[in-house]
Amino acid sequence: MAKAAQKVTLSPSRDIPFNKLALSQSNVRRIKAGVSVEELAEDIARRGLLQSLNVRAVVDADGVETGMFEIPAGGRRFQALTLLVKQKRLAKTAPIPCIVRDAASDILAEDDSLAENMQRVALHPLDQFRAFHALREKGQGEEAIAAAFFVTPQIVKQRLKLASVAPALLEVYAEDGLTLEQLMAFTVNPDHGRQVQVWDAVKNSWNKEPYAIRRMLTETSVRASDRRAVFVGVDAYEAAGGVVLRDLFQGDDGGWLEDPALLDQLVAEKLQAEAEALASEGWKWIEVATDLPYGYSHGLRRLAGDPALMTDEESAAHASLLAEYRALEEECADQDEYPEEIDARLGQLEMAMEALEQRPLNYDPAEVARAGVFVTLDRDGSLAIYRGYVRPEDEPREETAVQEGDGLDAMGQGGDVGVSNWNPSATSAGGTVITSGGHPIGADASDEEDDGALKPLPERLVMEMTAHRTLALREAIGRSPDVALTLLLLKLVTDTFRTSSATGSCLEASVRHVYMSAQAPDLKDSVVAKLVDERHAAWEADLPLGDDAALWEYLTILDHGSRLALLAHCLSFGINALHEKVHPYGAGISASGLTRRMAHADLVVRAVDLDMVEAGWEPTVDGYLNRVPKARILETVREAKGEGTAQLLDHLKKGEMATEAERLLKGSGWLPEVLRRADLVTFDGEAVGERQGEDAGDPEDIALPAFLTVDLPDSDASMMAAE
Repeated sequence: MAKAAQKVTLSPSRDIPFNKLALSQSNVRRIKAGVSVEELAEDIARRGLLQSLNVRAVVDADGVETGMFEIPAGGRRFQALTLLVKQKRLAKTAPIPCIVRDAASDILAEDDSLAENMQRVALHPLDQFRAFHALREKGQGEEAIAAAFFVTPQIVKQRLKLASVAPALLEVYAEDGLTLEQLMAFTVNPDHGRQVQVWDAVKNSWNKEPYAIRRMLTETSVRASDRRAVFVGVDAYEAAGGVVLRDLFQGDDGGWLEDPALLDQLVAEKLQAEAEALASEGWKWIEVATDLPYGYSHGLRRLAGDPALMTDEESAAHASLLAEYRALEEECADQDEYPEEIDARLGQLEMAMEALEQRPLNYDPAEVARAGVFVTLDRDGSLAIYRGYVRPEDEPREETAVQEGDGLDAMGQGGDVGVSNWNPSATSAGGTVITSGGHPIGADASDEEDDGALKPLPERLVMEMTAHRTLALREAIGRSPDVALTLLLLKLVTDTFRTSSATGSCLEASVRHVYMSAQAPDLKDSVVAKLVDERHAAWEADLPLGDDAALWEYLTILDHGSRLALLAHCLSFGINALHEKVHPYGAGISASGLTRRMAHADLVVRAVDLDMVEAGWEPTVDGYLNRVPKARILETVREAKGEGTAQLLDHLKKGEMATEAERLLKGSGWLPEVLRRADLVTFDGEAVGERQGEDAGDPEDIALPAFLTVDLPDSDASMMAAE
């Protein structure tokens, strides 16, 4: 027969006068946290007590109730009520809702206090957002909501901003598939479709950091700190209908401008307006550009203008500033350093004087009529104007000779030879020409019509047509191995032998010279270095490197074997089998990339049957032995010459050990593991380097230097020591 479940009995509730309540010493909360008592008191005054106090009757020594009750759970609420009583906003005898625990209960007071504080669950931020949203929908403003819950209006705005996140992402967040920081990152872009697209892209990625989400959501936008936005002004951009994305959760430098095309249009219009204002100065041309290319003034002559004189008002202002500056200097002449306020004022005076001293330049009107101006943006978003540049075609032309019948005056006399025939009024009769990217701007549509001149093809059309030719060339090269080899050789020879100059090619294939950043001092004098240098010099002497056409002809008639030899030589400069330090933050080679490089190098080593012993490498003092610990030196000798020989060096200092080890290893063919061929093993699977030690002779068979033969123990003593 099943045992009946015991019924749960809840503690009764009752109203107890405030003056009959006292805080229990069993309350476990000692540290203030969360909403302050003052704020809690204000909340109770506004909405009443939402949660009863947990109390127990106070009994005397005989176990008789005294009429007082202690509060083990609800201490902060009691403190808030106490504050209201002190403020006379609550009567001392006001009834307080309480849950009364039996004083004889087995549950300790500390147990109740701990359970109340530990078993509560904080409100999920999404529930908080939905609650704020519901309050706003019912007519409460953000300020009222903030005041009711003792948070700042910014907190309310941030939580309500979560309404801009796609509902699908809110559900993911509710299931703990997103952190609050990640969810907040999605608020920078209100486009729900784009938000879901970004989440699909990053949810299985290793990088789901909020900054990465923000970057992806704003990658097609322009920061408000961009110089174009600074030049136009965010207010002007918004007035033109532009949208600004903002991040309420962290600093965003003013947000992101979502319409780059509109921004560029506003920049172009403002720059054009500035250029039109400059046209009244009489310049022949004005070039407008958001970005001027490097070397924009190359080949142009810069006019040397004369600084404009100060007006009487400017001179008086400058004199006044200078007098104040000198007076302050004299006042503080006996002090080691200027007081802070004096130093600040001196800086202001210097800036004011510099502004007056930076005088605009006056140019010869005849020179202005043939010169031009560049109008652009500075790096900080300010307007930059560069005046007085003369193009070569606008320079005055001088007659070099007087032709017969020309240059005669009314008296039949010849005019001055060399006088310029350049006519400013003729070249500038049409007014200042304002261009952008080489094309006139602000001109009538009629100016764009065909005037009979043969103009260059549009760049876009040329690109499209050459794309056709590129694809046709790919198809043709793909079925012409001989031409392909010649083309490859031409490019590789150019990369290999013309490393000091930039050269163009129609082939996107290249050899990047790999220079050894870490190398032994003797590398340049090694046998292989001399072989490479000799081969390079021989090819360089034969190749017609000055002319691509001649080089093509040379490569075409070269015999097949020589073509392959030249190809191999050029490719060899791109070999990179270096073991490099792996950078933990992605700059340089990665760990997996280094592993693949070394494995790839092993394949090539086996293919060319490379033997580093034959290549001339030996364990020398400077190149190896003096750069490893003594234990490694002994291990090297042990592998190459056997255990007995290694024991002979054991008592030496490192310098002597390295020197003697170099002598013993001379001609042994020993290689460190990094230089060994993994494919060269004996029949029993042991590496060649390990087998060398087994084949080594006894120490008695080795010619030792005098200091090693002194006090050399006999074989029996050695055997006893070994035992």
